[in-house]
Parts: sequence; C-alpha cells; structure tokens
Amino acid sequence: MTGVDRGERSGRGKRAGFATTNASGVAATRLLGIPVSRVNLTSAVETLIDWARTGQAYFVCVRDVHGIMRAQEDPGLLELHGQAGMVTPDGMPLVWVARHRGHGEVGRTCGADLVDALAAASTEPGLRHYFYGGKPGVAERMANVLQQRYPGLIVAGCDTPPFRALTAEEDAAATARIAAARPHFIWVGLSTPTQEFWMRDHVGRIPGATLLGVGAAFDFHSGDVKRAPRWMQKAGVEWLHRLISEPRRLWRRYLVLAPRFVIAAAREQLAR
Repeated sequence: MTGVDRGERSGRGKRAGFATTNASGVAATRLLGIPVSRVNLTSAVETLIDWARTGQAYFVCVRDVHGIMRAQEDPGLLELHGQAGMVTPDGMPLVWVARHRGHGEVGRTCGADLVDALAAASTEPGLRHYFYGGKPGVAERMANVLQQRYPGLIVAGCDTPPFRALTAEEDAAATARIAAARPHFIWVGLSTPTQEFWMRDHVGRIPGATLLGVGAAFDFHSGDVKRAPRWMQKAGVEWLHRLISEPRRLWRRYLVLAPRFVIAAAREQLAR
C-alpha cells in the first residue's frame, strides 16, 4: 500500500465532509465555501481539451489564497465559484490542504503554467485562443510570445478593454467580436475579482468557448514581469518573489490575508 493509499484510507471520513463537485461535474473539495477542483496541471488540461472538442462552455477560476480570502469578504464572488466549471488550485497552500484531506492527485495549477500547458496541447487539434485583458499591448505581446514558443498555435484575436466599466453597447460589441472569432479558449486578464464577474456574465454568450481567468499570467507571458525562478515555484515560495518585486502593491495580500487564510482553514478543518 502506498503512502497516498494509507492517507486516503485514514482520512476517508474526514474528507467526505468536504467532498463536492464543480458545475461541470469535476470532483472538488470545499475550502472556506469554495469548491477547489481535485486536479493537477495534466488532468486540468485534459479536461479543458475535452470541453473544447465537445463544444462545452464553462468558465475557470484560477484560485490562490488571495482569491479565497477576497471571496470571504464578497458574497457575490464567493457564490460565483459554485457556477465555475473548474476552480484550479493555484497557491500551494490550497494543494497542501487538499493533500492533507487525502487527495494526493492534486497539484498546483497556476495561471501561467496553465497557459503554457494548454497552448502546447492545443496546437495539434487546431484549437483557437483569444486574449482579453491586460494593459494596452500586453495581450498582443503575450500572443506573439506563445506563437513563437508553440508553432502552430492559433490566435483568434486579442482585445484590451478600457480600465473602466463598459457601457452596454460597448460590451455587446466586444462580445460580438469575440464570438465572431470562434475561439475555443478565452484567456481573461482583468485581475481579481473583475475577471471572475466578467466570466460569470459572459460564459455561454460565446458559443463553445471556455473562459479562463489568469490575471498576472498576461504580464508574465508578455515579458512585462519576470516570474520567480523555478526552484521557488517548486518550493511553494513564489509568493516571496512577488512580494519582494512589488511590496507596496502586494504586502497586504501576503502578510495579512495569508495568515488569515491559515487560521480560517485550520478552524474549518477542526470543526469537521
């Protein structure tokens, strides 16, 4: 019997109280009210490719500690996660919680890695990608970088909305442009929680398209922001690199919200 098998057997009753599914039927574990998908990078990509091939339309939240804690303060944001087709575990703390509950198959599935993996897997079947968000020029640079990295990648289009709420007419026109491009995947980089609400409100309006909120991945793949070294990513301390890089913007996320998450997650676990 493997270590994973032993953990799953010993934690069977404990993890059953958290068991749930996403709107698409993907198995998940509920963490502070959010159904975090029991996936890793490989299984997530396989599911996304299957959705594209069968014309299913869902939206995907890429969730880290910051997103989990923001949802605790916003009932609307918390609720929409129940409508998502997948909620991937971005931050390592989410992965550690899932594995503690006996789900050894769960692995970190962050936005930047998901972009790379899905781009690589979608070239042969000829699936189409659309990039929506970022600062002016970022979506185009991201698309160009990915096309160079993955020859054959089909970019259906790029769009950078203004940093304000769109009028009903502007939103209808933008949605029509995206739908006309017939994408299978729409990468959304509007930051949390704007991108999550946008995806919730637009899923299904672009037939057969999956919407993926990946935020900072736009800056990473465009080359505007340097990502942490691979060893920091694997060690689960990529957050430290980001904090050092942007302390004024990110200090509250990592020095206030992260400790609150640890306390809240521990209380939830003990309550069961």
